[in-house]
Amino acid sequence: MLTRLRLYTAAFAFLASPDLLPAPESSFFQGKTIRIVVGTSPGGGFDVYSRALAHHMGNYIPGNPTFLVENMPGAGHRIAANHVYKVARPDGLTIGNFFGGLLVGQVLGYSGIEFDAVKFEYIGVPVKDNPVCAFTKASGITSYEKWSGAKIPVKLGATGADDLMLYGIPKILNAALGVPVQVVAGYKGDLRYSSSGGGW
Repeated sequence: MLTRLRLYTAAFAFLASPDLLPAPESSFFQGKTIRIVVGTSPGGGFDVYSRALAHHMGNYIPGNPTFLVENMPGAGHRIAANHVYKVARPDGLTIGNFFGGLLVGQVLGYSGIEFDAVKFEYIGVPVKDNPVCAFTKASGITSYEKWSGAKIPVKLGATGADDLMLYGIPKILNAALGVPVQVVAGYKGDLRYSSSGGGW
């Protein structure tokens, strides 16, 4: 299961004890509220599709529970993932929506990871994502050849050096293909653009 999740950029997960999980046909969820803890700030992709799912999911669960989206941005989704693992009660009423590649970060020994990925119960992913790197014409980079031949590293924006997708993927492109890139960390939330016209 973990191997499959590496292909996705988002993972829906919750921590639950098998003894506490209700049978699907029970009325356990009647009158309950299920929280979706999102690892980004409001307005980004993770937030938007979490809210879309929250609007409809209750219709497909016995007892028709209410859904509430709670944003916990920061630390490359670690705050949300750590919260779901360490703070949220393992009662099936909290779902985490965070970057699936974060689970690989545990294997790679990234700092700040306080969860054990194999102890999450995975219920699916809201989107299969194929990240791409794109530039505006203003950047002057209109082809791979122009990028690989650039005399000055092309700047790309990221939230932080611990962000496995926004920071890590450009670094992988640099290591694997030799394209000149400078990742500028420090952008807030899920806004994925840089001053040179590059973006995600």
